[in-house]
Amino acid sequence: MILPGSLLGVLGGGQLGMFFTAAARQIGYRVVVWDPHPEAPARLLSDSFINARFNDSQALLSFMTETQGVTYEWENVPADLVSKIEKEVRTTPSSSVLRLLQNRVTQKGFLQDHGFPVVPFYCFDDPEALSSCALALGLPCIVKMASSGYDGQGQWHLTKADQLRGLTEQIHNKSCLSGWVIERTIDFHKELSVIVVRGDSGEILTYPVAENIHEQGILRISRVPANISEEEARRATSLAAKAVGTLKASGVFCVEMFLTINAELLINEIAPRPHNSGHYSMDVCSVSQFEQQVRVLCSLPLIPPSLCSPAILVNILGSEIETWTADEKRFNAILSRTDVRFYHYRKPIVKTGRKMGHLLIINPDAAKALDQAQQILSFLKINAASQK
Repeated sequence: MILPGSLLGVLGGGQLGMFFTAAARQIGYRVVVWDPHPEAPARLLSDSFINARFNDSQALLSFMTETQGVTYEWENVPADLVSKIEKEVRTTPSSSVLRLLQNRVTQKGFLQDHGFPVVPFYCFDDPEALSSCALALGLPCIVKMASSGYDGQGQWHLTKADQLRGLTEQIHNKSCLSGWVIERTIDFHKELSVIVVRGDSGEILTYPVAENIHEQGILRISRVPANISEEEARRATSLAAKAVGTLKASGVFCVEMFLTINAELLINEIAPRPHNSGHYSMDVCSVSQFEQQVRVLCSLPLIPPSLCSPAILVNILGSEIETWTADEKRFNAILSRTDVRFYHYRKPIVKTGRKMGHLLIINPDAAKALDQAQQILSFLKINAASQK
C-alpha cells in the first residue's frame, strides 16, 4: 500500500492527468506530472512538473526520484518508457497491457483470439493491400492507423470503390510503422461505453453504461445511464467486465462497444485509462473514475460505484470555449443553473475539434436533461460559428 503523503507520478498532463492529480491531492498525495508540452493543464495542480520529451533519460531519472507509484493518462505514451519505470516503481496498468492495447492490430487480435465479439476487420502493412482488403471486407468501411490515432485522427471513411486509389496514395504518404486496420462500417443502434476498475486481487467493479454520440469521430455527448433495456445494460456490463478480466491487469479501463440494430454487442476498443465518457462520475457517482485510479495505483480499497442521478455530458470543442466564456450574459445564464457543472481544461492552444472543457447537466429526468443539453449544444455551435 502506498500511503498518503507519498509522491505519485503521471505520464501526460492533459485533462485526464489534471483530474487524476486533483483526486490524488484530495486524498493527501503529492504528484509529479511529466509532459512534453510546457503548458500542459495538469502542471497547474501538480507539486512538480517535468517538461521534456518522453525519451529524455535525465527527465526519467528526475521523474522516478522519490516517486512510489506511476500511472498514465492516455494510451499513446511509449510502452518502452513504462517498461523501464515499472522495473523500479509500481506502475498501473502494466507496460505489457499498454503495449497490447495501444496497437489496434494486437488489441483486435487479442479480443478475437479470446472469443470476444468484434467488428469484422483485416490488418495490413502494405498500403497496396488496401484494395484487396476493402473488397474482401465489403464497403462501406473505415481505415485506421494501427497506433497513434485519436479523436478521429488517422482514420478514413471508405464508401465507394473509386476512392481506393486516392486513399491508397494518402496512406502511402502517412508514416505508420505499425500498419493499418480496416473495419466494416457497422449499422449500429447505439454506441456505448463502460468504465471498469480492476484491482490487484482480481476484484472488478463497473460503472453504469454510458451512451455516446460522436461528431466526426469526436465524443460530443454522453448520457448516463444509457437509454437501453435492463437486459442490454446487463449484457454490456458483463461483456466489459469479462474483457478487462481477461487482460488480468490492474487499473481503470474503458470498454467502448456498439449495440447493433439486431441487439448484438460488439467491442470497438479498450482504453487502459479513465475516459471522457466517464467524467460524469466526478459529480453524480459515489466515487469518481479518477479516485479509483488513485486507489488502484496505491493498493487502497476500491469503492463500488453507484449513480446518484442521471446526467448528460456535453463536450465543448475548439473555439466554442472562447466565444461562450467571453459572452458574459450567456456565460452567466448557463452557469447560474443549479443543474449544470462546468469544467474548463485550460488548454493553451485552441484547435478545431479539440476538447477544451465540458458541461454536465444533472436531472432526475434523463429526457429533460438530454433536451437541456441539446439546447446548450446548439447555442455553443451557433455562437462559435457566428464569430468566424
